[in-house]
Amino acid sequence: MSRPPTEEFVPLSDDAVRAVAGPHGRHAALIESAFDVQVETPGGGVRLRGDTRGRGLAHRAVDILASRIELGAAVDESDTRAAIAAARAPASSGPEPAIPPISMRRGVVAAKTRAQGAYLEALRTHPLVFGVGPAGTGKTFLAVAYGASLMKSGEVSRLIVTRPAVEAGERLGFLPGDLTEKVDPYMAPIWDALRDLMGEAEVERMREPNPREGGQGGVRRDRRAVEVAPIAFMRGRTLNNAFVIVDEAQNCTRAQMKMVLTRLGEGARMAVTGDPSQVDLPNRADSGLAHAVGLLEGVEGVAVSRFVASDVVRHPLVERIVKAYDADAAGLA
Repeated sequence: MSRPPTEEFVPLSDDAVRAVAGPHGRHAALIESAFDVQVETPGGGVRLRGDTRGRGLAHRAVDILASRIELGAAVDESDTRAAIAAARAPASSGPEPAIPPISMRRGVVAAKTRAQGAYLEALRTHPLVFGVGPAGTGKTFLAVAYGASLMKSGEVSRLIVTRPAVEAGERLGFLPGDLTEKVDPYMAPIWDALRDLMGEAEVERMREPNPREGGQGGVRRDRRAVEVAPIAFMRGRTLNNAFVIVDEAQNCTRAQMKMVLTRLGEGARMAVTGDPSQVDLPNRADSGLAHAVGLLEGVEGVAVSRFVASDVVRHPLVERIVKAYDADAAGLA
């Protein structure tokens, strides 16, 4: 009786082989440790050695990484860990969403996890999307990438980012500079994401005021392609032909949330991101994010994308930290 095979060869392109191996073999080492297999990259593909189950799971992870390369996306350690997690996911969770990547100046942005894929699909198909879950899951970064891609294609003319300046109580007058300079400390993650996606020079160009005719009495007004402002400055406005990101939305009060959601104008879309477990308001019950999700989920045109600890794509320790705090919260409930 012949013994079952203990190895298989997965043919891949040279670029995919390099991605699976990783710098100094780091990616291959992660796959080996996760599935108790040996991974070799002799050229022309990847050789997997181990038992049937381990090889099967490792093969799935390798296929996921190879598909990122085929899309033109980069592969780093966070992508490898995400591929390992996706390979372990039960088959009942369905296939990976086939979401086209977002082309940016510095390459392409593609979903790293199943939840990210569903989120990008929701952004594509719904004018209002809530991205809810822990830090490090890519909610804001993907929203910025998608909004920037809409600007690039001409589908919207502006990217507007707003968030509650809870630490300053929305009173920013004591800070030096114009409004953009006043709120920059609160918008640093947004600017970081845009620089990663588009490059420093392009971001600075988009931040420059663009004088336009209009306003009362024909007075010229400045209009930036990328605008940042605290929630309080959204009151009374109608946001037309814009992609709007409401970041750190768990720190919006219920009244603020209603106000900003109703700012949507003609040709506008909105992504609302936040983590209900990180409310900084004096009274957590005042948070408008969970209230809005509960009220609007199922309403036509509204989508809710939920992320969990296993969707974290930062340092692997972040996932473990989130799970520890979730377990603590569950014990106190």
